[in-house]
Amino acid sequence: MSTFTIFLALIIIVAFLLVVVIMVQNPKGGGLSSSFGGGGQQLGGVKKTTDFLDKSTWTLATLLLVLILLSNVTIMDAPGEVGPDVFESDEPVETQVPATQTPAQQPMETDSAQ
Repeated sequence: MSTFTIFLALIIIVAFLLVVVIMVQNPKGGGLSSSFGGGGQQLGGVKKTTDFLDKSTWTLATLLLVLILLSNVTIMDAPGEVGPDVFESDEPVETQVPATQTPAQQPMETDSAQ
C-alpha cells in the first residue's frame, strides 16, 4: 500500500466527518443545541456543544487541507510514477506544419467596394 493510498483513505474519512459535522449544525444558530434547550434558554452544556461543533468544523477543514497538500507531495516524490518531463529533455521536439491550405481552409475574399 503506497503512501498516497493511505493519504487518500484519510482524506475520504475526514471529508465524511466534515460533512457530518456541518450537517448537524443549523445555519440559523439553532442546530443540535436548539434541541436540548428552548430558544433563549441555556441548559448545561448546550453552549459548549455549539463551541465544540464550531471548533471541530475548523479543525477538520484544516486537517483536510493539510492532508491534501501532503498527498500532493507524495505524488510528486513518487519515483517512476510520473512520466518523463518533456521540458527537461535535450532532444528537439518535432512539430508538423501543414504544407498548403485546402480550398475549404482558405479565407474567402470579400468585395469591400459594395
